[in-house]
Amino acid sequence: MTRASWQPKNKMSHISPAAKAHGTSSTRSAHHHRTTTTSLTMAICNTLDKVIDRWMDPPEQQPTVDPQRVLSGNFVPVDELPPTPCPVVRGSIPSCLAGGAYIRNGPNPQHQFLGRTHHLFDGDGMLHSLLLPSATSTLESVPVLCSRYVRTYKYLLEHEARAPVLPNFLAGFQGLAGLARAMVFAARVFTGQIDLNKGFGVANTSITYFVDCLYALCEYDLPYSVHINPATGEVTTLGRYDFGGNLSLRMTAHPKKDPVTMELFAFSCSAFQPFIRYFWFDREGKKVAGVPIMSSQKPSVLHDFAITERYAIFPESQLIVSPMDMVVRGGSFVGLDSAMVPRIGVLPRYAKDDSDMRWFEVPGFNMLHTTNAWEEPDGEEIVLVGPNILSIEHLLGNMELMRARVDMVRVNLRTGDVSCIALSPENLEFGVVHQGYVGHRNRYGYFGVTGPMPKIIGIRKLDFDLVGFGDCTVARRDFGPGCFAGEPFFVPNNDDRYSNEDNGYVVCYTHEEATGDSHFVVMDARSLELDIIAEVQLPGRIPYGFHGVFVKQAELREQLQLGLNGERATILLTVSRWSDRQHCGGLTVGD
Repeated sequence: MTRASWQPKNKMSHISPAAKAHGTSSTRSAHHHRTTTTSLTMAICNTLDKVIDRWMDPPEQQPTVDPQRVLSGNFVPVDELPPTPCPVVRGSIPSCLAGGAYIRNGPNPQHQFLGRTHHLFDGDGMLHSLLLPSATSTLESVPVLCSRYVRTYKYLLEHEARAPVLPNFLAGFQGLAGLARAMVFAARVFTGQIDLNKGFGVANTSITYFVDCLYALCEYDLPYSVHINPATGEVTTLGRYDFGGNLSLRMTAHPKKDPVTMELFAFSCSAFQPFIRYFWFDREGKKVAGVPIMSSQKPSVLHDFAITERYAIFPESQLIVSPMDMVVRGGSFVGLDSAMVPRIGVLPRYAKDDSDMRWFEVPGFNMLHTTNAWEEPDGEEIVLVGPNILSIEHLLGNMELMRARVDMVRVNLRTGDVSCIALSPENLEFGVVHQGYVGHRNRYGYFGVTGPMPKIIGIRKLDFDLVGFGDCTVARRDFGPGCFAGEPFFVPNNDDRYSNEDNGYVVCYTHEEATGDSHFVVMDARSLELDIIAEVQLPGRIPYGFHGVFVKQAELREQLQLGLNGERATILLTVSRWSDRQHCGGLTVGD
């Protein structure tokens, strides 16, 4: 197991031995008093939480957030796995993947308490990283799988407490019980049990690579810098990262990197005005001042967005964050506003303010994830492609009932006309494109065929050029009864985005529910049946999760090891469990 260690300066080096001894005695006395007080208040808060869980909000009364139902089958959490060799059981790994790593993020709660309501989105982030052997490796070299928690502040705090401390925000903040939990949470903050300056996110949603760094992301916290050892495959959390003090509180889990300019575009959301704050980073990683978007009418759940060469596009859905509804009416922290008409906001990509923001109503269009967007050659029309959630209300519970249809929305910026057309009749989500075409016109997208969300029963390749001629599906793969996959990711066969766009491979993890076996599969993106040309048998079960990325060998070798304010972190190897004393803002601190 690994930990990042910061070496503090010795601030007492100029003090006499007698003064040091006196100071040490006083410090120990004060520390003992604080510890006793904190232990007492923590015990009181723990008792109140148990009362709320047992008498005000028992999970058996809410099947959609009952952990016995939510955390069952391949959603049951797994233990961490140190770097472990895996055999290639079919075919051979393509050369363009050699030496790289496929990393998938997802929820894996470290504490499974059956007496507390739980939503899938609330689980602690765990990275499942498969390092593939390089082309120059020996014949004995095999892929290496490593599964590690992201060491967030929440994870370390609850690891020390050996129990949940922070509430589950999606499952826990509903009705009067949610209000009671909010009061206990406030008490924990007031008494120093929780430091909000260190964040409370779970870093369980996605992972991205930008300016030689890997980041694990969730939308209500700062990114966490992580490192993949290109030689051993070990996964290390370096700490919470604020881009040199220029990023505060939170950032979307779905930033967009322009493959031409190499800039990264992102946003953050809030329950209070401004509901959206847009910003971007230059190719060196320097953050540009944020643009508060005041024209957003309600705090819509904005999970993803899109960019084109000249615009940033924000899809508002009918899901609304409403903390006052929970306080005043005993409702939910997040709820459905069925009277709201979904909109798409279009803002110039390098806007200084939101004065040029334009909103276009798109009735019935609730987009959770975007797939891509671009501008047509005449510059008057923008195109947005992505899954339209046809039953958005099920996102908060009964996710298996969610249905999504891939739509193409066209917005004419001159006339204001908006059109929306379906690209496939199937239930498709988790769409990806060749990353060399993000924000630029492309032809192909790869989508998961969703069974009970977020399980994927197959992969479909859609040809966007066929829009208007019926089903745009041009290739398909079904994994068979009882076999489910995660989000697909496209890896190009070369770095030239202007060559054949679909010249590459689609990769993902799969799981056989009957046997409990998990695999990593590589599919030929150009074949009509997305033929599996390589398969790796994984040594442990990979729970169903969210988003992943493939990082090339050169990128792994170029990784920086950055901590909270951009300093280079020192990585120490340990073989024992984490010390209960060590947590500080998502960074572990050595004594």
